[in-house]
Amino acid sequence: MTLAFTKMHGIGNDFVMVDCRRHPFALDAARIRAIGDRRTGVGFDQLISIEPPRDPTCAFYYGIWNTDGSASGQCGNGVRCVAAWLHRAGELAIDETVRLESPSGPVAVRLLGPNEVTVDMGVPVFAPAQVPLRADREAARYAVELDDEIVEIGAVSMGNPHAVVVVDDLQAPALERLGPALTGHPRFPEGANTGFVQVVNRQQLRLRVHERGSGWTLACGTGACAAMAVMRLRGEVDERVRVALPGGELTIDWAGPGHTLWMTGPAAFVFEGEWLAGRVES
Repeated sequence: MTLAFTKMHGIGNDFVMVDCRRHPFALDAARIRAIGDRRTGVGFDQLISIEPPRDPTCAFYYGIWNTDGSASGQCGNGVRCVAAWLHRAGELAIDETVRLESPSGPVAVRLLGPNEVTVDMGVPVFAPAQVPLRADREAARYAVELDDEIVEIGAVSMGNPHAVVVVDDLQAPALERLGPALTGHPRFPEGANTGFVQVVNRQQLRLRVHERGSGWTLACGTGACAAMAVMRLRGEVDERVRVALPGGELTIDWAGPGHTLWMTGPAAFVFEGEWLAGRVES
């Protein structure tokens, strides 16, 4: 099996893009893991397929898979790369706005330039059952037990579940333990992307994210949206915030509850290639 692909990244969050516009996506979890291996495969944070839409109101569908072969509901950096990929393929013009279908539903994207995209990420969802988070009622803060300590989190869905933790030091050694522990915590029945956020001022946040299915990443678009949404819900940031991640910076705009949230940032092409699949261990 030979698989043509495009390698892309959004501020360091890297992707293998697979063109499935004219043939069905046919990779199982074992092959996705093999492609994702950074030593013996191509390496990626997520693999993204570009397919015909299921929803007739959308131009294309995109599927998302993590390095462990599990499916993901949404990827903010990924959808910007989808838009840039579609532009290069002649499917999307600069200044054109289109609806794309994600596994979590439609999103609107607008190409500001060949490698700059703004995305309507939808309305942040805080209801615990829809995150999903096991909690008796909706709150701006939840206390989560981890061994012998209590960690305060915010929780929100941006098409995938997020835990947001405010910290003073993004390099604190404890984060290496807390990230995986919160990502796999039983309060999150589907797991969670865990974001550690440092508030610089009302217009700027710094962020590190441990993603379910992928681990620590240079950038997480939905994580940046989640961090801004939680901090704005608490009244600690303004309507426009710059979020600095290890791989670069995103701009997030959100007026508040009941409004859609917009994410703006770059998308970059890295190389084209073919994966020559041999025997794959499951």
